[in-house]
Amino acid sequence: MILDPAKEPQRRMIKPLRLIVALACLAAGVVVGALNPQPAVLDLGFTRATGTLGVIVLVSLLIGVLVGGLALAASVVLPLRQRLRRAELDARNVRASSSNGDA
Repeated sequence: MILDPAKEPQRRMIKPLRLIVALACLAAGVVVGALNPQPAVLDLGFTRATGTLGVIVLVSLLIGVLVGGLALAASVVLPLRQRLRRAELDARNVRASSSNGDA
């Protein structure tokens, strides 16, 4: 893998930026949990979740992000991987046929 030296400073800046975003999300979660200590029940039809309102809101958001990520992976990432696999196979076949034709 060839690394572009010009992009190296950008790569080093991304790591602290990710840490800052992660800490900001953690702080927001703590604030939401602290500001919503009321007991609450979430009825999902097939089960009931009980806890504080802040915890239920944060867990619901987390579940939504996970389900959205899975839907994105199933609808976008997997088809792109299949297309890439087919393209690599086609390229391999072209190289093999051109090397056999030259011999």
